[in-house]
Amino acid sequence: MTLAPHEFWQDLFPPGTLPWDDAAGYQGLYPARLPDGRQIALPIRTLPGDGTQGVASLIVNQAGFAVADALAEVLAARLASHAPEVVVGLPTLGLGLADAVARRLGHRRMVPMGTSRKFWYDEDLSEPLSSITTPGQGKRLYLDPRMLPLLSGRRVALVDDVASTGSTLRAALAVLSKAGVTPVACGFAMAQGRLWSAAVPPGMGFVSAIATPRLRLGTDQRWRPDPQA
Repeated sequence: MTLAPHEFWQDLFPPGTLPWDDAAGYQGLYPARLPDGRQIALPIRTLPGDGTQGVASLIVNQAGFAVADALAEVLAARLASHAPEVVVGLPTLGLGLADAVARRLGHRRMVPMGTSRKFWYDEDLSEPLSSITTPGQGKRLYLDPRMLPLLSGRRVALVDDVASTGSTLRAALAVLSKAGVTPVACGFAMAQGRLWSAAVPPGMGFVSAIATPRLRLGTDQRWRPDPQA
């Protein structure tokens, strides 16, 4: 199947619609699978470097409503076992997802973190931030100090769109640690590879709606899971 750029992550496909064969490899798209077998077509992006490493890409705020709803529903169901009382959303693409998850958990609101410093923010409640999709862009992750009473003594779950290198998760945990908050769990729409696992502290729950491997390009120009990543 060939999709135009605007057609990715717009529809849910019935189980088995998109060929899933790690041994044969993939060209152009990776068929991610929800727990019930439904599939989401994700474009394969070549990472900066020698051109042989890639990832299956998901941009949640560009997804069709059916896809976004399905990811939020699975994520909320999996986070529910950790009994979170507050959902903290990570910028930028995790904010809409966190809103949807918090609503499905029956919460009255969620707590957003941000990268835009308001004048009343405390620089001590911030950390440097980087992302696999925005390399070289110097940003900081902030927590509004007015949000602290909402988090103190509560069971907190972090929510973001994609877990890849773990850098955003590390920054968020560092900011919350400065505020005296230790999350009970973190949840992502997609877990990408395994590099993120080093950022998850012992005892903290980790859940995702879908999981995709890091990919390596073969001599036949097909992408296959990279066992080293």
